[in-house]
Amino acid sequence: MDIFKNTRKKPEIFSKTHRGEREREEGKNGHSVMAYKRSTSTAVAGSASATVGGDSLLEKIPENLLNEIFLKLEPETLSSLSSLACVSRILQSSVNNVLSSFSSVDLSAFSLDTQTFDGIRRKLGNIQKITLDCLRLSDFSIRNLLGPDVEELILLKCSSLSCRFLSSIGRTCPNLRVLTLEFSGFIDKSSVFDLNFRGSLENCRSLESLKIKIRGGEINDYSFMLLGIYHLLPKTIKILKLQPSISLDTLVFFRTIPIPHTTFSQTLTQISLVLDTITDLLLHTITHSLPLLTDLDLKDQPLSDTSDDLSDLGIQSLIHCKNLTHLSLIRIRHHSSTSFKRTTDMGFFLLSEGCKQLESVRLSGFSKVSDAGFTSILNSCSNLKKFEIQNTYLLTDLTFQDVSKVPRVLEEVKLVSCNSITSEGVHEIASCSGLKILDLFGCKSVADSCLGNISKLRLLTSLNLSGADVTDSGMVILGKIHAPITFLSLRGCKRVTDKGIGHLLSNRNIGNNLMALDLGHMPGITDSGVGIVVDSCIGLVELCIRNCFHVTDVSMKVLGLKGGIRRVDVYNCSGLTVGCFELLKKPLFRGLQWIGIGKTRVICVGDDGFDEIHRERPWLTICADGCEVGCHDGWQFHKF
Repeated sequence: MDIFKNTRKKPEIFSKTHRGEREREEGKNGHSVMAYKRSTSTAVAGSASATVGGDSLLEKIPENLLNEIFLKLEPETLSSLSSLACVSRILQSSVNNVLSSFSSVDLSAFSLDTQTFDGIRRKLGNIQKITLDCLRLSDFSIRNLLGPDVEELILLKCSSLSCRFLSSIGRTCPNLRVLTLEFSGFIDKSSVFDLNFRGSLENCRSLESLKIKIRGGEINDYSFMLLGIYHLLPKTIKILKLQPSISLDTLVFFRTIPIPHTTFSQTLTQISLVLDTITDLLLHTITHSLPLLTDLDLKDQPLSDTSDDLSDLGIQSLIHCKNLTHLSLIRIRHHSSTSFKRTTDMGFFLLSEGCKQLESVRLSGFSKVSDAGFTSILNSCSNLKKFEIQNTYLLTDLTFQDVSKVPRVLEEVKLVSCNSITSEGVHEIASCSGLKILDLFGCKSVADSCLGNISKLRLLTSLNLSGADVTDSGMVILGKIHAPITFLSLRGCKRVTDKGIGHLLSNRNIGNNLMALDLGHMPGITDSGVGIVVDSCIGLVELCIRNCFHVTDVSMKVLGLKGGIRRVDVYNCSGLTVGCFELLKKPLFRGLQWIGIGKTRVICVGDDGFDEIHRERPWLTICADGCEVGCHDGWQFHKF
């Protein structure tokens, strides 16, 4: 998906100052609260008024032909052309025509500074869809991009924006249909406490989707400020996501206000809440209050086991949602190992009989549910396409016995940290020929014997074997796959070495399609393995080799010479020296956007060294902490 999207037929004339490429990833958790992180951006725009006359060859190329060419270019290449547009009138006109034709802009891959953002903003037309990383932006810069034309506004990492500006969004963009705001619960608590959403929501009479996320901190710290949002929801709202939210507050609101007077109850179809505890009463109240509910996503994070925890009675209340197609009930285990101990197979039997229309199921923490309960869902829900189970001890291979004989088209199966799943179960899962995503993260009993079946999946695009007991011999088998795999994770597969990587990538099909590869926590990976990856994977944009102790500066130089790499994670690669710092300078690592160097000797260069890199590579984010690639779910713990 590109940063800019073209939909207009008659563009206005603007020029371009943005560099970058849009490749958003589902991030993983950061682990530390202390960090040193540099994320800066600046750009120098070519003057729109500086032109050169003459009858050059460029002047003789038809402008409509140039327009067609520029529309097919990567954003980064188009950015370079925009700065050179002054050499030709026709080149300048064509670049500006293309840039002004964009109706959506997504700059969430970068933490832009105000100067760079202003340069981009001035060259754009009337944008309808906006997605921004606001970490280093000012109220003034963003306000000048907003207006009545904006229908979708997603502001991420916006803790630095003033409460006054956030309250004015509704007045500035009265036609908003989608609004997402993301804050940090760690960086500045006082500013989050002062937020007032009334001004934004009261003026958005066409709002259909509202998502407000406060990342980090305890649920009880911020949930009270989101309670008032229920009273402000317009009658047009269809999608609601609040993080965090207290179960009792949510319960009180739904139970004390008569349903006929709650206008959004007749329009709300999707609700997502991050709660302190999911209870029977809460689930019963939500399902009875929202008759049109199609998507229910509830996550909780209790500090200890509770007496009113979710039980079979709460699960049974879901059968009242006759339109429910997507169900997600997740118990987060960051601070404790609590689980839904009051929910048994009986609850799942009732669910499978009452909600046969389910298309997507995500369940985590149901420690008392066995194969019988999970099998009932697989056998009863004939429309099921996505099936995800996490942290469930009693799930075994029996759940998937003869799974392909039931008429359905499973496209996505994720079994995360399900330790009882073995190769036999994966063999059955792989019989579902329509699989596109297979995630076996943490399934330690999965071995080489099932890889032959996986290699026969023709539609597979994402494969996660993290922690599996696969070997170099298994890589020979997996290397025969002909599916268009773009993401592959072998993280923690300690029996796979450079030799296995060579076997795997001897298949040109894999190398031609692979865009993201995770080889982290693999002691058998050395510079030789990294070299094989670089030579074989022509379209690779993301590589994780964290905790690979035998990786040295040689690997960094090889990666630096390869163009197109956007994100590299070398966290805790103890074989790297301080000399790697020089490799981060131009002309190496062309196009690099993010690099994780925490717990390596590279961080010893200190502030002066990083400032030097910042001046030379203003688009590069350097994370010196333990965040996963991109810091997508780790930035809230940092002080920038």
